[in-house]
Amino acid sequence: MQEKELIKLCQKGDRKAQRLLYERYVRKLLGICKRYLTDIQDAEDALMNAFLKIFDNIHHLKQTDSLESWLKRIVVNECLSILRKKRMLFVEAETQEFLMSHWENGEDILQTEDLLKCLHQLPEGYRTVFNLYAIEGYSHEEIAQMLGISEGTSKSQLSRARNLLQKYLAQISLQEKMVLQN
Repeated sequence: MQEKELIKLCQKGDRKAQRLLYERYVRKLLGICKRYLTDIQDAEDALMNAFLKIFDNIHHLKQTDSLESWLKRIVVNECLSILRKKRMLFVEAETQEFLMSHWENGEDILQTEDLLKCLHQLPEGYRTVFNLYAIEGYSHEEIAQMLGISEGTSKSQLSRARNLLQKYLAQISLQEKMVLQN
């Protein structure tokens, strides 16, 4: 079924079309939730709440809007809402020592699981800004508006997130090298 037809049927409340839309996007949207929320139950709750909002508001979707972008925006906003409720955004990180500023070996290959694990180790605020900027493609101005922070705070959180990710990825790379040597 074509996307435009699917949207029109969902706007009319067609349950089969809603199920098809859900099945088409559930995995991708759950992946977004998992990047923001470390607890799987929270991620699943965010996803379900997002789908309720999607079906309640699909009549607002304009033909010129990208369905996938609209869905992602709702999911991201739902994740941010859960983070706000838990008051976990922008916790102060402890003083950190950075192991490296760039990769020494461009041949380091990491599994998706490793990257997700590293993202989950980040403090909530860092992870949220990193996801919004690096993965979702929002500008610092947009992030500041979404989260109610200054652009400078957004930039600072992103910089700290990148530094921590480099540290975590370097640790994984070192562990993999040690395993290969033994």
